[in-house]
Amino acid sequence: MTHLTRATETAGALLAAAGLLAASPARAESRAAFPGNWLYLTVTRGDAHSGDTRGTLLLCDPPQGHAHAAQACAELADADGEIGRIPARGGFCSMIWAPVRAQARGEWNGRPVRFQETYSSRCVMTARTGSVFALDG
Repeated sequence: MTHLTRATETAGALLAAAGLLAASPARAESRAAFPGNWLYLTVTRGDAHSGDTRGTLLLCDPPQGHAHAAQACAELADADGEIGRIPARGGFCSMIWAPVRAQARGEWNGRPVRFQETYSSRCVMTARTGSVFALDG
């Protein structure tokens, strides 16, 4: 997939998600458009000015829209939708600085979800967030 195609897909999905999140009647519309628990997830590699952003819509009722939807939804269910409460995985991550920014917006059990964190590497992000931001297959 080319960088332009990814950027176009991401922009389209962001616009759709932003439209649902921005308007006040959107809360009712978002439930109709995305029943159950859902998150729009993005991962940006590099710094904010020149980063490569990938995104996807994770739906959890039933799990879909994500390379590891079932596992991500199970981890989120165990943490009651709070990404910061997902238990950290053990393991070794190199000390190479390769920053990634993880963001999530959506709804879990009727509550809004907002999450943003920058990690020193993809390995550290995965260790702390499980499958939630594992957007690549």
